[in-house]
Amino acid sequence: MIEVVSADRCIRCDICERICPAFVFDRDETGLPVIARQDDCQTCFLCEIYCPTDALYVAEQADGPTGITEPDVLERDLFGAYARALGWNRGRAGGTRNDPTRHIRVAQV
Repeated sequence: MIEVVSADRCIRCDICERICPAFVFDRDETGLPVIARQDDCQTCFLCEIYCPTDALYVAEQADGPTGITEPDVLERDLFGAYARALGWNRGRAGGTRNDPTRHIRVAQV
């Protein structure tokens, strides 16, 4: 379940908002994505995977919020941890040069 959006790391690109199949995010007056419908999160990790700055943390638990805070996520190096576990690096999949689907853009998803 989506837990944290880091205002310091976020560049307000809106990729997370566009990629989320459950429309979990809204935007505040500065353009920062805010978690508006956390209970609707499907824990698909798409927002975390595609975030170009590792500004999001999605917990593996899908049955409710964990209550983890941004300082906890920073201390445990959890921002972008799922993406790194998959071999992705800053919003880009590892080995994408060999992937025939690499030309598909996030905006087309």
